[in-house]
Amino acid sequence: MKKYLCLILILLPFCILAQGLRWAADGNSYYKIESSELAQYTLPENKKTVVLSKADLTPAGQDRNLTLRNYAFSADGEQLLVYTNTKKVWRLDTQGDYWIFNLKTKLLSKIGQSHKASSLRFAKFSPDGQMVAYVSEYDLYVEDITEHKITRLTSNGSRRMIYGTFDWAYEEEFACRDGFQWSPDSKQISFWQIDATKIRDFYMINTTDSIYSKIVPVEYPKVGQSPSPARIGVANVISGNISWLKIPGDAQQHYLPRMEWASPSEIFVQQLNRKQNESKIFSCNTTSGEPKLIFTEKDESWIDVNSPWENTYSLTFRHKFEWINGGKEFIWASEKDGWRHLYRISKDGAKETLITAGEFDVMETLHIDVKSNEIYFIATPTNAAQKYLYKTKLDGKGKAILVSPASLQGTHDYSISPNGKYASHAFSNSFTKKSTEFISLPQHKALDESESILGRLKSSENKKTIEFFKIKTEEGVELDGLMVKPKNFDPQKKYPVVFMVYTEPAGANVVDTYGTGINHLFNGDMAEEGYIYMTIDNRGTPAPKGRGWRKSIYRKIGTLNIRDQAMAAKEVLKWPFVDADRIAVWGWSGGGSATLNLMFQYPEIYKTGIAIAAVANQLTYDNIYQERYMGLPQENMEDFIKGSPITYAKNLKGNLLYIHGTGDDNVHYANAEMLVNELVKYNKQFQFMAYPNRTHSISEGEGTFEHLSTLYSNFLRKNCPGGGR
Repeated sequence: MKKYLCLILILLPFCILAQGLRWAADGNSYYKIESSELAQYTLPENKKTVVLSKADLTPAGQDRNLTLRNYAFSADGEQLLVYTNTKKVWRLDTQGDYWIFNLKTKLLSKIGQSHKASSLRFAKFSPDGQMVAYVSEYDLYVEDITEHKITRLTSNGSRRMIYGTFDWAYEEEFACRDGFQWSPDSKQISFWQIDATKIRDFYMINTTDSIYSKIVPVEYPKVGQSPSPARIGVANVISGNISWLKIPGDAQQHYLPRMEWASPSEIFVQQLNRKQNESKIFSCNTTSGEPKLIFTEKDESWIDVNSPWENTYSLTFRHKFEWINGGKEFIWASEKDGWRHLYRISKDGAKETLITAGEFDVMETLHIDVKSNEIYFIATPTNAAQKYLYKTKLDGKGKAILVSPASLQGTHDYSISPNGKYASHAFSNSFTKKSTEFISLPQHKALDESESILGRLKSSENKKTIEFFKIKTEEGVELDGLMVKPKNFDPQKKYPVVFMVYTEPAGANVVDTYGTGINHLFNGDMAEEGYIYMTIDNRGTPAPKGRGWRKSIYRKIGTLNIRDQAMAAKEVLKWPFVDADRIAVWGWSGGGSATLNLMFQYPEIYKTGIAIAAVANQLTYDNIYQERYMGLPQENMEDFIKGSPITYAKNLKGNLLYIHGTGDDNVHYANAEMLVNELVKYNKQFQFMAYPNRTHSISEGEGTFEHLSTLYSNFLRKNCPGGGR
């Protein structure tokens, strides 16, 4: 129920920056995949050298080169691990083939030869460069890269007993995909084991690929069901012996979302209780497995494992402890003072120092420089819709200093080199196309003035069509919003309003980036056709407005967020140019749920709604997400009932289009049939579209997007026609 189509499209330009560029270890150059070749660019001249050509990527005896999807260097920089022939696993293509290219001998060799094609996951060099480890069909393997001898470290892996990777819920809700790590001395591998044997399968049904239907099982823990037990093993790569860390507590009543080697004999592990409102960090001895508790944090609502602003859909995303001071301390983010701030914590947990301070949220940590006693981070102290680069003293004795140019008002994104000398900088706002440059730090000076963002600013700017506004409800809640008015807008006329909503803790819509305010599903120009297109962020959305704002929605999804949206719409209806008889709302995933709730709970406001892939009954969704934000149904079932659209379906009065993919492994199609049953029960007429075997994105199959867009647009035009009256 997290990221939905429009949010992904809005964030995509900035995700590309982080994924498309990778810094060399010394920080003086970077790598990019270009036309299935790997190029290296040396700064400050930005001189290009092809490191891995198509010829290099062509296996002996073949006439076609490998498609380079991803890559990794060995620690000595002499070998490259090439990822190709990939396949999608849930959301991302994290399964494929791996080859090794020796940069000295120019030899290309495939690893995992005895395994099925496209079956390897997360292959990585050992620190000494002598071995590669990977997961295949749920078991963990090590391969000697000289003799290509393969050693199987685990032996009973299956869809329900998972080694070195994760089940559906861990991947979706904690962004846990890569589930093993080499020890610093290359002698051991730590890994997760997920025991999904105790989790019930949810059965999806494929009815189109054969004349007989096929059952597609997904191990999926529904809210109220206990989690998959997880434990962490340590395998000796020579003997094959496995020992297990002795993390305390019932394994089926807590989560282990983060693990990191601190030394060849020590692993740090984060443990969350089932309600996800208590976090513990253990230091575990890898020989005895004994844990030592070094840090505990509690919250009245929940503790975020992922920053709400992290790009958890990056192929290479992994939770990491940020070690400093020679491994004697680590950086940790916490909201315990009401804002998301950074702390430095000693390895034994005895000392804790606040690094950042003030009424602002640290959105992302970008670079730590112990020598200069500085840390760079992203924040937005004055405008929650924007992002800027700041720095402060690592010892906590400094103030936050703005690094981004003050004249560039909008959204900045950076990738900073390991030595802190250079950065890739991207900028856009609602009327300025995204442009990029390479800069030097700390001066924030363009390396090439002819290619600087400031120098190209005028040519990147377009006419301002987005209006940002604040609106205060009758309950005294101030909310941020944005809208696009019709072309040739006449304030003497009344226009229809189409609200785009998400409303839940996984996504905010009011962002000052290029492309915001565009309805990607509408097959036309909404402004040209006379619509006011609008979105408003309610309390509980992950805007950088402090802990209180974000966590006010605890146990109130489906009530507080819906109330905020409706009360804001009520104020919008007072505007003289708004036609109260033509008010529409739409959303995807959590936004689809909000659309249903708004249509059902406030039918006097919303006359037309389009809900896509919505959770109609909160009891159908997974335990990690739903219990994090709503608690346990065994303790507060009334909150789940009050927040579920199905509870209010009998109130439908307006025009509803409900859309769902029957192959949705995220928000199951069962939601649609439950809701349809309830609407039928009360003789509520509506339009319904099921897309066979499509997943949560409804993107698979020839012609799907065009059909969806046409369906969406025609329904809106028919039931909420555009134009001033």
